Amino acid sequence: MKAARGRVVSLHYTLTDDLGVQLDSSRAREPFAYLHGYGNIIAGLEAALEGHEAGFSSAIHLTPAEGYGEYDPEAVFEAPRAQFPPGEDIRVGMRVQGEGARGILNCTVVDVNDQAVVLDANHPMAGKNLHFAVEVLAVRDATAQELAHGHVHAHGHDH
Repeated sequence: MKAARGRVVSLHYTLTDDLGVQLDSSRAREPFAYLHGYGNIIAGLEAALEGHEAGFSSAIHLTPAEGYGEYDPEAVFEAPRAQFPPGEDIRVGMRVQGEGARGILNCTVVDVNDQAVVLDANHPMAGKNLHFAVEVLAVRDATAQELAHGHVHAHGHDH
């Protein structure tokens, strides 16, 4: 069975950057499973897996545009310190969530002072080339419930 819209793909992957530094891997965990064609993984990786079946193994190299997008310097902005709870220990590198004009924003704190917190709303991997070593372990038809919910229900999960 081949990876196509409406099928669940299970795989192992290792993600590295341009220097070969490992950023993530499923190897020490359960295989990663996703519902193909529903935008549950980055578009470039999903496109590279399209039409492949169990046993497929490959190195997949993605540009920033195929991954998490180009880095946007305009996504770095200041938020008044008063918008954060008093006494909250805000540190550089923390991930915080807030609401913006377009909805929920996930940001990284890049600077803090008494008056403001500088936030970066870019994805942490924006602007980076991504190198995946993938091994497709299984492909199956999604259940009606998985299709209705738009994601995989692993290990009997139901909602």
